Amino acid sequence: MGVQHMNREKILQTISSVPMWDVTVIGGGATGLGVAVDAATRGFRTLLLEAGDFARGTSSRSTKLVHGGVRYLEQGDIPLVLEALRERGLLHRSAPHLVHHLSFVVPRYQWWEGPFFGIGLKVYDALAGRLNLAPSKLLTREETLARIPNIEPGHLLGGVEYFDGQFDDARLAITLARTAAHHGASVLNHAPVASLRKTGDSISGLEFQDFETGRRFSVSSKVVINATGIFSDAIRHMDDPSAPPAVQPSQGVHLVFDRSFLQGDSAIMVPHTDDGRVLFVIPWHGKVLVGTTDTPMPKADEEPRALDEEIGFILRNAARYLARDPSRGDILSIFAGQRPLVRPPGKDGTATKAISRNHEILVSHSGLVTIVGGKWTTYRKMAEDTLNHAAVIGGLDDRPCVTESLQLLGWRSPAAAPLPGALAVYGTEAAVIEELMAADSSLAEPIHPDLPYPRAVVVWAARHELARRVEDVLARRTRALFLDARAAAASARVVADLLASELGRSSAWADSEVEAFLKLAAGYLGGGNLH
Repeated sequence: MGVQHMNREKILQTISSVPMWDVTVIGGGATGLGVAVDAATRGFRTLLLEAGDFARGTSSRSTKLVHGGVRYLEQGDIPLVLEALRERGLLHRSAPHLVHHLSFVVPRYQWWEGPFFGIGLKVYDALAGRLNLAPSKLLTREETLARIPNIEPGHLLGGVEYFDGQFDDARLAITLARTAAHHGASVLNHAPVASLRKTGDSISGLEFQDFETGRRFSVSSKVVINATGIFSDAIRHMDDPSAPPAVQPSQGVHLVFDRSFLQGDSAIMVPHTDDGRVLFVIPWHGKVLVGTTDTPMPKADEEPRALDEEIGFILRNAARYLARDPSRGDILSIFAGQRPLVRPPGKDGTATKAISRNHEILVSHSGLVTIVGGKWTTYRKMAEDTLNHAAVIGGLDDRPCVTESLQLLGWRSPAAAPLPGALAVYGTEAAVIEELMAADSSLAEPIHPDLPYPRAVVVWAARHELARRVEDVLARRTRALFLDARAAAASARVVADLLASELGRSSAWADSEVEAFLKLAAGYLGGGNLH
């Protein structure tokens, strides 16, 4: 596989020259990108448009787990667990450079928790079948303390260990965008859809605006798919202003701390917190991620912010399981995301942890295909289901889905020696980044001493990953903003200058990008001080 160049001007030229697309996807998050990969690999002429940046919303703000959903097992939703466990196994095969196994320890403080979790997780193992990662097992008190040295020892009886998958969500999204392009799709970010076009009563295309030039483009398509997650209702209202709401946004918040708060290599899963939600304490990219909350939100928000009570909830519950109680001053970053839960008819959606995480496909009278609900783990299956519906609506040929066995760009054998540090997520494509550093030693310098990223990844992101803004690079092409908001803010100038050079922008553009990013980064510290 040669390097997949993604040149924005060429993509816009292609869009102008194609008289009719088979499939046009609105939304560049997990689901939309999954649909684009599926459609392109089935040989359909595919266009994907994203209003902001790929995975800018919910898809970059997950708990970073590829999981069957232990909690859904408790709720008795066996079909969802079965589907998710199967997809977890397939994803590990298709992107081993981005998905790996992670050990989870469930501490036990009550005698009955042993049989309860032990049996439940054995069912989890059995449901995973051949795709299971490793069998779960009961741990003694001593083994639990050895795995999580700084856990609260008082009243600890032991634990249960099970295995799930972990990944980098935004990096998987970028990999999907590049994989779709590699298979012939045109994918474009910073391209908000302005209106849907109709011929008679049927949708026949759309109009979008190129955010950078302000130019409007008109697109004809056999079928249009709305995969905009929490913003699905806005697109549905473009089609039919009277469409009832289909999505109930539910906010999940995560706090990021220094790795010293979690000394072992195992994650901790706390099955019952104050509000009955599961709490995860997870090692990720050399930091510790603690979350999540489940707060119903009145409306979808492009840049959601953690509420004070959510931060307090996580600090309070995490303190019970970490021997060192974390404080607000220890927080390196706070990120919030909104789940696009399927709103049950006639419900106000108050208890969102009880709403199913299943996905649903809606088809309007005019033929707009909308996919709502679901989660990252099942993105591939959601895409397959969506495209099967869309192919019928658009009168497309009946072609089989091939994504179950598709290797994503950058695939390298799990048996190969792991790549160093921050380059691991690029898989085989890391070699090109290493060549950039070899050719120009300044690009081997880190963007900031507290971050693991060499400057070469910024150049790579501009040339091959459609990174157009400082935020694109620091929030999603790298995960700097999510790992350490202060360090990310301090590296904004270096990134802006590198991007300006690559994209042919002025120093005034770089200045305004730095200013915009500093404003954004302050929100990842709860409005706290960036210095």
